[in-house]
Amino acid sequence: MKIIIAEYSGFCFGVKRAVNLVYKILKNTSKPVYSFGPLIHNPQVVAKLEGMGLKTIKNFDSLEIGKLIIRSHGVRPDVIKEAKERGFDIVDATCPFVRKVQSYARSLKKTGYKVVVLGEPDHPEVLSIIGFAGDDSIVVGKEEDIKCTAFCEKIGIVVQTTFSFENFQSIVGKLLKKGEELRIYNTICEATSVRQNNAIKVAKGVDVMLVVGGKNSANTARLFHICKKIVKDTYWIETADEILHKWFLKRGKVGITAGASTPEWIIQEVVEKLQSH
Repeated sequence: MKIIIAEYSGFCFGVKRAVNLVYKILKNTSKPVYSFGPLIHNPQVVAKLEGMGLKTIKNFDSLEIGKLIIRSHGVRPDVIKEAKERGFDIVDATCPFVRKVQSYARSLKKTGYKVVVLGEPDHPEVLSIIGFAGDDSIVVGKEEDIKCTAFCEKIGIVVQTTFSFENFQSIVGKLLKKGEELRIYNTICEATSVRQNNAIKVAKGVDVMLVVGGKNSANTARLFHICKKIVKDTYWIETADEILHKWFLKRGKVGITAGASTPEWIIQEVVEKLQSH
């Protein structure tokens, strides 16, 4: 059985930056270290960091003051404000590309645009962007959501960094009828597009496709759905332990791609498990 690994898979720049930053802090401080929500969308990495001392929190109740890590997806500005008022030492691990989306959203709001965020309504990145765009902003995740969008004179559009470019194009086309003036920022991370295109390339040449990543990861979910359209036998796994031997019976080639929050060591364990078959 031949194993083909997508060239662009595993940690993206923003995730690698956040994880390395936290590793460094945990090794060099005696203070409590907190992350407001999971640092990244990979349960295995989060568990490893928690084993080193990182505490994942949802609020500031009854906490000893220490360092607060702003997760890679970012948080609402009111969260940072409250943390500072309580005396926490803020360490911002927000992905620079997410920070750019937040900045655009804030600028659009200040200049009188109705801000429309293209993305998943409950995704932490989108929730952080809304904090900068204002609670009167609108989240559109699919074309059907546009029906609830009233006509506006000025519409400003930003996009979740891991959103599908195909969905972005189709939704923007529909939004053209909802405003007199549209200002559009295509804030989809380039690494997302490259990763998806590379996964497509691999999927077209294999019999089985494995997509490795956290089940709470939006970009991994998109990789899975993209590959599933090409290869019927596509499986989404978090770890090598989920691999079943029967998936590869009478199969000559297997492809592997991984979400932006999947560490290299998990990908390597998957490869080793396949080689053992």
